Amino acid sequence: MKRLISLALALNLYGAFPSWYYKVKGTKQQKKAFVEIMLPLIQAENKKIEHLRKTVIDIFNDPYYLINPKKVAFLAKVAKIYKIKNITDKEEFLKKINTIPPSLALAQAAIESGWGKSRFVREANNIFGHWTYSNKGLAPKSKYEHIKIDYSIRIFPSLEASLSAYMKNLNRNPAYKEFRELRDKFTKEHKKFTGIDAADTMINYSQKKEEYVKLLKHMIKANNWQKYDN
Repeated sequence: MKRLISLALALNLYGAFPSWYYKVKGTKQQKKAFVEIMLPLIQAENKKIEHLRKTVIDIFNDPYYLINPKKVAFLAKVAKIYKIKNITDKEEFLKKINTIPPSLALAQAAIESGWGKSRFVREANNIFGHWTYSNKGLAPKSKYEHIKIDYSIRIFPSLEASLSAYMKNLNRNPAYKEFRELRDKFTKEHKKFTGIDAADTMINYSQKKEEYVKLLKHMIKANNWQKYDN
């Protein structure tokens, strides 16, 4: 089974959680299958970020990059994606273009998606509970029918797209500035930035605030996911 999972991921056959996943019995087996599906996607997305970061560093290392139209255009494009105002601000680029600890991503994916079994995941490939204020999303169900809900659940074409949006959210949303500042500090000090370290900065991710931070840490430690940060 494990080889089949790896092969299917390599061939990008999993746009969604596969049907066999929902037939897995037992908590231990379910958690194992969840990691086998999600971890390669997380690692692949982090590889993309690493590649982009290296490309940006290489451009800034060129003393003549500002007279190179292609390099300036590339920086402008990236700056727009990551909400960077000044395309010559190398510090800001490097703060925002960096990887996400796999243990943190796994923990948030498990919590927000109910281990991949929520309606949002099944119907919208939405792992992390992202909202949209357009009318193109999945309408959330409410037991309070008289209350008007002006948002919907964002629909993603694949799990990869949902994961990419999650990582961009942490890397550019003002709510996670503390996360980026702490990660940058660890990077400059050549220290490993783990999911446990990052969890302390996720207080704005949920209305549960401090309880959510505790839940993240418990999820990471209970499942020994710190090993994936190395």
